[in-house]
Amino acid sequence: MKKPILVLLCMLGCSFAARSQDIFHPDSVLEVKIYFEEPNWRHILDSLKDDRKEERLDGKTYVNGVLYEKVAVRFKGNSSYHSAEKNGEVKLPLNIKFDKDNKLPGGYNRLKLANGFRDPSFIREVLSYEIARKYVPAPKANFAKVYINDQYLGLYTSAEDVDNVFLDEHYNYEKGIMFKCDPDWRAERPDHCPEADKASLMYLGEDSLCYKGLYELKSDWGWSELIRLTEALQEPDAELEKLLDIEQALWMLAFDNVLVNLDSYVGAFSHNFYLYQDSFGMFHPILWDMNLSFGGFTLLTVEDDLDTEGLQRFSLFTNYTNDKRPLTSKLLKNDFYRKIYVAHVKTILEENFFNGLFNVRVDSLMNFVDTLVQEDSNKLYTYEDFLENKDTTVSADGFPIIGLKELMKERVAYLIDHPLIKRESPEIGEVKHEQVDDKVQIEAKVSGAEQVWLCYRTSPLLSFSKIKMKDGIVTSTGSDQSEIWYAEIPAADIQDYYIIAEGEKAAILKPRRAAKEFFSVSGKKNTE
Repeated sequence: MKKPILVLLCMLGCSFAARSQDIFHPDSVLEVKIYFEEPNWRHILDSLKDDRKEERLDGKTYVNGVLYEKVAVRFKGNSSYHSAEKNGEVKLPLNIKFDKDNKLPGGYNRLKLANGFRDPSFIREVLSYEIARKYVPAPKANFAKVYINDQYLGLYTSAEDVDNVFLDEHYNYEKGIMFKCDPDWRAERPDHCPEADKASLMYLGEDSLCYKGLYELKSDWGWSELIRLTEALQEPDAELEKLLDIEQALWMLAFDNVLVNLDSYVGAFSHNFYLYQDSFGMFHPILWDMNLSFGGFTLLTVEDDLDTEGLQRFSLFTNYTNDKRPLTSKLLKNDFYRKIYVAHVKTILEENFFNGLFNVRVDSLMNFVDTLVQEDSNKLYTYEDFLENKDTTVSADGFPIIGLKELMKERVAYLIDHPLIKRESPEIGEVKHEQVDDKVQIEAKVSGAEQVWLCYRTSPLLSFSKIKMKDGIVTSTGSDQSEIWYAEIPAADIQDYYIIAEGEKAAILKPRRAAKEFFSVSGKKNTE
């Protein structure tokens, strides 16, 4: 009797381990096996996609050997589906929805599987999200081997969905408003609506019909709130900080710029991001869809297709004066926000590119998937394309896709010599806080600043507010001269904080990755 019990315990333990693992761990490769009873499953999925229906085909799925009896599947994507399908490809992008009573480890109820469209390197999406997650809430992503009815379709990218699980992890989700900012290219707009530039957050009047088709409402309500945000983006004196997470918006713009991610808000189609409004009325922009990052998409406007040099020397201030891109023009025309934006650009460059980390990660990720790419007989591009796209431009569906290192070697050289990047920033030294009675006293040792700001919040549910710190004691060490800037906040009003030191022409934050990283008040003295 002992042996069957031991076997049963082992089976239960293995099942628990499989279910508790991180399905998006970057060093793992998912195995996804989908089974349909219908022999004509491909025709059914194609028909649902052609009819623009959200309906799905029921089936069952094994993920890393664990059975999920009830799943619902559809094809996903726009160009990644239509172009591949037109070319007769087997490997099409998939969206798998899991039953609410049998979710994936971590509570995930979606797998979004991308087919590597126009990315011969296979790693653009995984690498881009890896960099983005250092600075803002962004989906996790890794790789997956995908089968349907035991036919191997190939190696896919698996990215976390921006859903309630994501929102709960990053924003302590309470049911709020969500928009997917990705226009329906076939939607017809009323004749009376003003001209729009896709999902660019232009104010189009008070009629919600003028916004439908440009934005996909993912919640039960929210059109009037979106209209208020677009209106605030066009008004000179609007209190935008009460409506928009400025810090995340600046990080998104800095990220898209440094990585030349033009299939985004900054490129021709002004799309591929989410807007989530929390229960306090604050909109948070969320990055999405990275398969064409690192110059994989080249259209700056419908008429302006960037060549290799144009990608490598992509301007830090594209759309700076373009009123049809108010998120860029509104924020970067503001002197303070512009300094923060440049500080974020410098942080991304210094932490990922100036130090050579990018080249290391490119080599590591491509080595990681090398054998899997060779084994993928349905890949959209050749193994030789995969190898070459690390360093050089290759053709994908007739479009030139710049090499990863080819892009960033020259881009880094261009940006490291950029006058805005070379500007001397203030320096923030020791930062400390101490609770005295019912107050929290915060001090920062700073040199080269005209003004220092304390950004703080009462709880993780809230966004950060900012106040001016006061300058006081001047300290000198040799030729270095610093000032102690200080502020005092009621203990009940502050839990987390970070510091911004603003000079005449540049700024710096501490921690550098604020507001993804910050100092926390614990009631005890803290120094960094």
